Amino acid sequence: MTARVSIRLAPHAILAHIGAMHGAHSHAHGPDDNHHHGHAHSHHDHGQHAPPPSDKRYIIAIALNLGFVVLEAGAGFVANSTALLSDAAHNLSDVLGLGLAGFAAWLAGRAASAKRTYGYSKATVLAALANAVLLFVASGMILWEALSRFAAPEPVQSVFVMGVAAAGVVINGATALLFVAGRHGDVNARGAFLHMAADAGVSAAVIIAGALMLLTSWTWIDPAVSVAVVALIVWSTWGLLRESLDLALDAAPKHIDVGAVRDALAGLPGVIAVHDLHVWAMSAQKTALTAHLVRPDGGDDAFLIAAAEAIEQRFGIGHVTLQVERAQRDDCVDC
Repeated sequence: MTARVSIRLAPHAILAHIGAMHGAHSHAHGPDDNHHHGHAHSHHDHGQHAPPPSDKRYIIAIALNLGFVVLEAGAGFVANSTALLSDAAHNLSDVLGLGLAGFAAWLAGRAASAKRTYGYSKATVLAALANAVLLFVASGMILWEALSRFAAPEPVQSVFVMGVAAAGVVINGATALLFVAGRHGDVNARGAFLHMAADAGVSAAVIIAGALMLLTSWTWIDPAVSVAVVALIVWSTWGLLRESLDLALDAAPKHIDVGAVRDALAGLPGVIAVHDLHVWAMSAQKTALTAHLVRPDGGDDAFLIAAAEAIEQRFGIGHVTLQVERAQRDDCVDC
């Protein structure tokens, strides 16, 4: 049961109660800015992450890496280097991943529709998940080729390999820099950054392998470097896979302590219970919350608005929906 009552509580009192230590403050709202029937919504972007990188960054990254894939694959056949060929295969998966990430970033900017009321911003999460899967598939291909070369090692043109790999360090490093600014706030951009940073590391490893083969003539170093590359990719991708899978399954973002959110809501003046609390990522940058507050005295617009804004400012949750109930339901299993 929901309710609106005539008593009004000062918004600043609630802001101070929840978020004074965070410099919380109240925003002015007109009478039409709040939904009725005991609900309060906050749709601001305060505390949310910066928008994802522009589509131009993805276009530049795709063009650079596609050209390098052609160069590296041809060089790998000429030099008979499994390290170059495996890196070219990995870079090709990166081109596909960048294309997917760029498309998702563009799709996320489209407006919501009557059918997709949250819009398309979840596409960035799905793209990050697909990118992680692509990286694991590429790792399997590299490992398979490397193991076959251990069984039948072949001579490698080390100097040629080192020259191509040096170009890879420059191209992949420059591409990674395109996404360095958004990697912390956007799991989609983080996936693109990890792709490129891993590629730069792989190319550096190939240079080291070429130098060692020049000094020792040990042909097994070439596939050994490929195995090391696989280990690096798997290690760097595991976190991306886990985070993107959590976001795809509507888990609470890792930077939000749901227990602390529940305690903050339960500590509001007059609130005796909190139930049906849900926190999830609407996209790689936006977080949403819904909760029912049991408050015998009810809650007017001022209480609801101030509570929603305080949660937004303390926890960075920009889409807050609260419902006040005068009595706790008998069938509540989350109270």
